[in-house]
Amino acid sequence: MSIDAIRDAILTGDRSEETYAGLAVPTTYRGATVRKSEVEMFAGLDSRDKDPRKSLHIDEVEIPELAPDEALVAVMASAINYNTVWTSIFEPVSTFGFLERYGRLNEWSKRHDRDHHVVGSDLAGVVLRTGSHVSRWRTGQEVVAHCLSVELEDPEGHDDTMMDPQQRIWGFETNFGGLAELAIVKANQLMPKPDHLTWEEAAAPGLVNSTAYRQLISKNGAALKLGDRVLIWGASGGLGSYATQMALAAGAEPICVVSSPDKAEICRRMGAELIIDRRAEGYRFWDEAGTTQDPKEWQRLGKKIRELTGGHDVDVVFEHPGRETFGASVYVARKGGKIVTCASTSGYMHEYDNRYLWMNLKSIISSHFANYRESWEANELINRGLIHPTLSKTYPLEQVGQAALDVHHNLHQGKVGVLTLAPEAGLGVSNPEKRARFESQINAFRDV
Repeated sequence: MSIDAIRDAILTGDRSEETYAGLAVPTTYRGATVRKSEVEMFAGLDSRDKDPRKSLHIDEVEIPELAPDEALVAVMASAINYNTVWTSIFEPVSTFGFLERYGRLNEWSKRHDRDHHVVGSDLAGVVLRTGSHVSRWRTGQEVVAHCLSVELEDPEGHDDTMMDPQQRIWGFETNFGGLAELAIVKANQLMPKPDHLTWEEAAAPGLVNSTAYRQLISKNGAALKLGDRVLIWGASGGLGSYATQMALAAGAEPICVVSSPDKAEICRRMGAELIIDRRAEGYRFWDEAGTTQDPKEWQRLGKKIRELTGGHDVDVVFEHPGRETFGASVYVARKGGKIVTCASTSGYMHEYDNRYLWMNLKSIISSHFANYRESWEANELINRGLIHPTLSKTYPLEQVGQAALDVHHNLHQGKVGVLTLAPEAGLGVSNPEKRARFESQINAFRDV
């Protein structure tokens, strides 16, 4: 079968353009999908009871025609992000609405409106084909992909592509995502694969590393500076683990909020010293009914932060849990401080006491993924060994539902990887000398 020939060619290490141009592209491939016919399968259940193992399928799907500005990539590994969890439990809405709207945009976008959605917003692999308008990339190149898909026909996107009216997240708001043997991306999503990483390690940072970079480092986010104190919720998780590393690398001081001693240990391995175990401290920002917040708990958190920092409040709050923590985040930021939010994994309807915001001149800054320049810079930090993958566990494609369940129930550390074409973990390193310098940091999340 031609998919096996593609895998075999990649495993030989041959990256010549001629080899891959000579390989036949199959008409179908295996991908992790949700099905339009099953959108109501979890109706009436609480979010936590919705099981991705029931909704994520490994289906044989057709390869569409390649658009002029696209690349077809043989995917060796991918990773789980929370948007795959949302897709798999059909919350807050079914992603088929995204695909239907995209399908009405132009002749090429029609391909995305199907009765199945191939999911996944990360990949590491090898370019198999490029469209007729692609000149920067060639077949045989090892690549990773960021997940920003833009059309750039409108003027709004030409200062910051995240402002493009047709900005979408690949594999979530578009089809043909990375949790598959093959994937289709726009050529301006591609970046060089760091040569000291395995396939699964290289696939893990993409979405979360770029998101954390814009949110924390970029001028479009917090613009973190030397000496800043930054509170990082979920500091050992997919997003927080990159924010923690970036804060340390930038000469800032992270205050890491975690939920267990194991996660606290991971933060120490990354080099963080100021850690709050919120479960051990017993913080309850909301009453049992989830309707009323307790400002005394905000105050208790603020007091804990000042104990750790020698009496200082934080300059920046790295926010992504949303409803559960947002009131506390607004309270604990210093006067003139910033609360930068990129997600709402615990709920979208945030509530906070506006007196602590307006009277103290604090700022709430929204941040969503990253533009190509920010993603490229974030990937270069990985390539230079300034930031490292936070991969903790890897599943085969056949167990993608379990991988998504781990993330859904917060049973994971860092990132959860998925092998697609790669037959086993540990493959893909082409610069072992470089890797040897960073081996312990690369494996920091593995045995916790």
